[in-house]
Amino acid sequence: MSEDKLRITLITHSYWPEHSPPQRRWSAMIKAFSAAGWQVDVVTPIAHYPFGKRHLPRTEAGWPFMTRKGQYSERIMPVPYLRHGTSRFARLLDQSFSALFSIPAGLMVKKPDVVIVTAPSLPSLAAGFVLSKLRRVPLIVEMRDAWPDLARDARLVQGSVKSLIEHVVEFVQRRADLVVTVTDGFAATLRSRGVRNVATVSNGVYLDRIPVLSPPPLEKSVFEALYLGNHGESQRLDVAIRASALVGEEMHLHLVGHGTQRQQLEELALSLGAPVTFHAPLSGHAMIERYASADTCLVSLRDDWKSFETTVPSKTYEVLALGRHVTAVVRGEAARIIVDADAGDITPSSPEALATLWRELARNRGRLIRTDQSRQWVKTHADYNLLADKYMDIISDLLVRKRTR
Repeated sequence: MSEDKLRITLITHSYWPEHSPPQRRWSAMIKAFSAAGWQVDVVTPIAHYPFGKRHLPRTEAGWPFMTRKGQYSERIMPVPYLRHGTSRFARLLDQSFSALFSIPAGLMVKKPDVVIVTAPSLPSLAAGFVLSKLRRVPLIVEMRDAWPDLARDARLVQGSVKSLIEHVVEFVQRRADLVVTVTDGFAATLRSRGVRNVATVSNGVYLDRIPVLSPPPLEKSVFEALYLGNHGESQRLDVAIRASALVGEEMHLHLVGHGTQRQQLEELALSLGAPVTFHAPLSGHAMIERYASADTCLVSLRDDWKSFETTVPSKTYEVLALGRHVTAVVRGEAARIIVDADAGDITPSSPEALATLWRELARNRGRLIRTDQSRQWVKTHADYNLLADKYMDIISDLLVRKRTR
């Protein structure tokens, strides 16, 4: 098949019409692939993110094994899913169930030039590996999180002996024709473990779709902090809630989104009498309005998981593009990006340290005024138009090498 008509089978645990990190990333990539004449078949579960059950009409969510057109030229092949709650085990069962059906679904679409599977849905890695072997085409494994390291940090596996999860993940990583990471740090980690072909294509944003916000006023009676994103174990948002309770009435914290810890966080805020308001997920104009009302935007990852030293929350790029001050409770590569972009302040993951910073910002609001350096950083490093071109070059180079061999 000629390069301008290259065909890809993508296996992902979430895609349009859902709104999720893999959906945002791969909608951007597929838009560019389609414009270049590439055809993508997306094998993905019927839309049921994030609540574990279908919440869209069948005409939007899809029917099992019945292909439908996506937003661009891609064809979507939905596979069945299992209804589930918020427990890890239930989600793993659901992912395993869908991954199993992804193999025959992948055989029902036209033979591709390459199979791409995107994790952190670990069962999907196995499905992608099997499908690439059955199709006899190269395999690209995309690691959007630092697996298998994250499995041990999250106590999915324990002890000194490698678990089945770690063996499976490393098996697929070592036998993939290419592993794509979203951070340079995890790419270096994989290379140090002997994974031969590794490339980095970070997460990003469409810069031209994100406005430049006016700076927050120098006089304001209540300091407003905003977090927008997942409410899970990884974010440790309880630290921010406890910090807001320490600051008290001179501030207000807005938490926007959903996640497995949402109910516990609401209960914590209520018990502390913290100045916190919880909001449902926002998008479009409503999301921009919420950003505009904020004085600082919180980017947070827990600091007791070593794998997060090579992790960058995907919302980081959106906040940088907007030009808002960033309160960064991160370390490692994410912290370096905040410094390079001159985007705000980095603080330890403790309520006392975070409360101290927010008090200082509330009393010296001039520190909230940013230059355009953070937006320029995004333009250079994290604009999806550039990232998609980079991804296409990587795929093309891989296939040229395979054909030459």
